[in-house]
Amino acid sequence: MISLVEKQEIILSHFREGKSQWEIHRRTGIDRKTIRKYIREYEKKKRDLLNSQEEDKELITDIISAPKYDSSNRIRRKLTDEIIERIHFFLKENEIKKATGRSKQQKKKIDIYEALIEEGYDISYPTVCTYIRENCKQTKEAYIRQEYHLGEICEFDWGYVNLIIDGKPKTLQMAAFTSAKGNYRYARLYHNQRMEHFLDVHVKFFNQIEGVYQTVVYDNMKVAVKRFVSKTEKEPTEDLLKLSLYYGFRYRFCNTCSGNEKGHVERSIEYIRRKVFGKRDTFKNLDEANEYLQEVLVKLNNRITEYNDGKSPRDVLEEEKPYLLELMPSYDTARTAELRVNKYSVISIDENKYSVPDDLVGKFVFVKIYPETIFVYHQNKLIAQHNRNYGVHTWNIKIEHYIKTIKKKPGSLHSSTAMRQMNPTLQTIYNKYYTENPKDFIDLLELIGQKGLEKVENIIKDLEKLSPIGVNTEKIKMLCNRNEDEGKVINRERTTQIEEQSKLILSHYGNLLKGSCVAFKKEAKII
Repeated sequence: MISLVEKQEIILSHFREGKSQWEIHRRTGIDRKTIRKYIREYEKKKRDLLNSQEEDKELITDIISAPKYDSSNRIRRKLTDEIIERIHFFLKENEIKKATGRSKQQKKKIDIYEALIEEGYDISYPTVCTYIRENCKQTKEAYIRQEYHLGEICEFDWGYVNLIIDGKPKTLQMAAFTSAKGNYRYARLYHNQRMEHFLDVHVKFFNQIEGVYQTVVYDNMKVAVKRFVSKTEKEPTEDLLKLSLYYGFRYRFCNTCSGNEKGHVERSIEYIRRKVFGKRDTFKNLDEANEYLQEVLVKLNNRITEYNDGKSPRDVLEEEKPYLLELMPSYDTARTAELRVNKYSVISIDENKYSVPDDLVGKFVFVKIYPETIFVYHQNKLIAQHNRNYGVHTWNIKIEHYIKTIKKKPGSLHSSTAMRQMNPTLQTIYNKYYTENPKDFIDLLELIGQKGLEKVENIIKDLEKLSPIGVNTEKIKMLCNRNEDEGKVINRERTTQIEEQSKLILSHYGNLLKGSCVAFKKEAKII
């Protein structure tokens, strides 16, 4: 196919310069049949245009348009009816995914092409793209620009971030808020999208901005939507209802597969991920990553933007504060559960095990699960506390929870999980003095529960100075009790000294007052 420039060269050379078709062929190298074709087409169209009574714009356009082949009668060699049927099958599959909330799992053109190749079809990627573009046109959605009032709306969403934590690649969840009026952004990293993290980021965001937006917009996330009543009506989770009731904000859900209805935060996830972690993505732990995230967000929120009339998101937030709802004391962000203690005296939380006192086997306990800590209660009494573990199938054991059981089975102590996870100081004491006498070590654990590890450790150091092989539980108990008795005597002597000194001072003040009264009476008689 010749270009528009070559077409122009043929027409002008023949009609203006009077060159023959042969001369044009020698100069341009274009086939003489092609030259003859375009000369005749031009002559005919020009004649029709001059003879036309009215201005024919289509004919004018046809004269000046670039050459193109007539492919209407062309037979498809690669794109067979069978391949077309498969393409429409994949497109129909995409529609079903979009309607059922799986829009992010739809096949793109490249995925459809690869699926066809895997099925053994001989087709090129450009052919697939051209067919989908020309024969499967979809009407694009129109959007309506929104105007927001101060303090009216903020949007919430989750996104993921791939980082290197402690030398290992890890996918973390990033919770993000964005104000609709000024694009003020707040974000925080978590291990997952559990309810306690959903609640925690709300509390931290409200505390940072010192207020609460009138309405918070969510998509159809599990922590916010309990179930779909209809296509347009959703039932919120109990925790979202409680949070909304406590802080006084209204909530609103997007339509299914309509992330554009909260476009501010949708863009913010990508924006924060790129601006913050595009420069640095390696950290010692999650806390360090969150500290870095907050530092960069401060800079981003202080950056002046054109669409805010030369104001930064922080400036707009300051204007919004008088219109925000009053900030309440921090909400209790715990996810709660009632769990049964199994035969190993542990409870299971997110597939990880946490120990409780061994006399609770088979009983139910009430658990409050925070992002970093777990509290376990029985009959309204706190009976265990653990640091949260985000590993997979981990056992988090505290040996003091198994004292009664180990007393009955002292031989089980040496190879137990409780022993391996025990405080390093206790492990050292056990390996030095109690490997042959685990029963005495159990008594020592009970003593530590009463007196504290630091006090017992100091007494052991004193005994080691006297006799390194003379350390045992009886001596430690004796010294603990002696120290307490000496402390009581010292306190008693100190109290007695204070009482005597106080009595002496009071007696002195009494004499002074008595003398003042006598002098006053004498003066009265003289008058």
